[in-house]
Amino acid sequence: MILESALLDVSPGQEEEFLAAFTEARPLIAGRPGFRSLELRRCLDESRGSRFLLQVGWETLADHTEGFRGSPEYQRWRALLHHFYRPFPEVEHYGEPLLRA
Repeated sequence: MILESALLDVSPGQEEEFLAAFTEARPLIAGRPGFRSLELRRCLDESRGSRFLLQVGWETLADHTEGFRGSPEYQRWRALLHHFYRPFPEVEHYGEPLLRA
């Protein structure tokens, strides 16, 4: 499994609108081939209340980079969510865990 990870810095004051839009956008990604899981977490540090951590599990890297990003669903995802980010997030992909505790 591949883990996609992104720190999402949402424009301050737009957190609740972002969460509502994310709720609408979630089925767009969850229905894609190769999708395995999704977690969205809000940062608890007081100075970072507008930061969210998104982690999405995919079967393969191509399921995300080619499959989802090349789909009409991704265009809708972009329209719903991308205007909330300041700055635009860096998305990274990780392989299987090397250690577990």
